[in-house]
Amino acid sequence: MIDKLWYLSQMKLFDNVSPEDMEEVNKWAHHAKIRKHTIIQTPEMVREGLYFVKEGALRLYTVNSEGKQFTVGILGKGSTFGEIDSFSLGTHGVYIETMEDTLLCSIDREQFEKFISTRPHIMKRVMRILSDQLKEKNEMLEKMALGTVKVKLLFLLLNLSEEFGVLEEDGFQRIDLPLTHQEIGNMIGATRESVTSTINALVKEGIIRTGRKTISIHRKLAKEQLFG
Repeated sequence: MIDKLWYLSQMKLFDNVSPEDMEEVNKWAHHAKIRKHTIIQTPEMVREGLYFVKEGALRLYTVNSEGKQFTVGILGKGSTFGEIDSFSLGTHGVYIETMEDTLLCSIDREQFEKFISTRPHIMKRVMRILSDQLKEKNEMLEKMALGTVKVKLLFLLLNLSEEFGVLEEDGFQRIDLPLTHQEIGNMIGATRESVTSTINALVKEGIIRTGRKTISIHRKLAKEQLFG
């Protein structure tokens, strides 16, 4: 049995929410387990309500006229997305795909709007999350559209290490998300071969190190490459 209340209490949106309020939210929260590589939204779809990633990871991406995919966001455990009347969390008009088996919590639009109408502190938190996500999305779009394969790869790995990083020795962070070179290529609009050659070059430079479907990145050295 999934302990919905515990999961909801871990969500960034519900930081410092009283136990009484959490109990009320728990009454109308719904849960769904979704398998890896399932597309849960297309640009033509509108997912009303709020959704929370309780376990797993989601990738937000667009597709250009040539069919290339461009990642615009990665959502990990505790991240929020969705659309309600008062605001949008910046996920309209994109594809959303599970990167691994994922557990989602959803809250009905009308119920959530009624809930926050008497709790302005939660609305402030929503707007802060919205601002952060839009900033990240716009930054990633710019890098993915204009950067070289090396720039795109470093930027993606830095973002993934922020969301899924596990600290290792010597300043490296292991990305706790199994990824093939083909999957990385799909994320940055590059071929598997160019991803492999770029990763090999970065390994020689000491910026990343690899294992079986694992990548660790030295964040300080990667930022120096990207930003000087």
